[in-house]
Amino acid sequence: MTFEDAQKDMNTSYCGGGTGVLASGIIWCLAGIVALQYSYQSSMLALFFGGMFIHPIAIFLSKALKRSGKHNAKNPLGKLALESTIILFVGLFIAFAVATLKPEWFYPIMLMIIGVRYLIFNTLYGTKVYWILGALLMISGALCIYLASDFVIGAFIGAALEIVFAVVILNQSKKLHLKTT
Repeated sequence: MTFEDAQKDMNTSYCGGGTGVLASGIIWCLAGIVALQYSYQSSMLALFFGGMFIHPIAIFLSKALKRSGKHNAKNPLGKLALESTIILFVGLFIAFAVATLKPEWFYPIMLMIIGVRYLIFNTLYGTKVYWILGALLMISGALCIYLASDFVIGAFIGAALEIVFAVVILNQSKKLHLKTT
């Protein structure tokens, strides 16, 4: 399997990753709503536990969009997708630790961590739009800290960016899929 074939397989199987970005954006939005209705701690837990459902939701959405939701077992990029998840666990640990001292930094740190992870997705899917999404998330996180934003602002920034970019990625993937079939 060539590198380009591996990217094409990932792109075809998971709608260019757009279904995962959409699922993640929805989870960010729900976490923001929980912050408005309940507490910072409940919101952080909503993002953490909701995050556990991103992959299953993404697979469901991929299948609903007539994609397999499963890459070729011989695809070496499948390992990179799994390995990049470690970034999230380290980021969550850092964000939770910092939140004990400065709760309003939880979402900005998560924005930056998710942004870093999305930079890898260009390699996974061959879609440079992930560099833009990653950069915007990282810049947004830094600005939230610099501007001393309210706790919930970062959650809704993450939600908005991911949902908008999910639409872009899904459209790109659809065009690529139509071109190759």
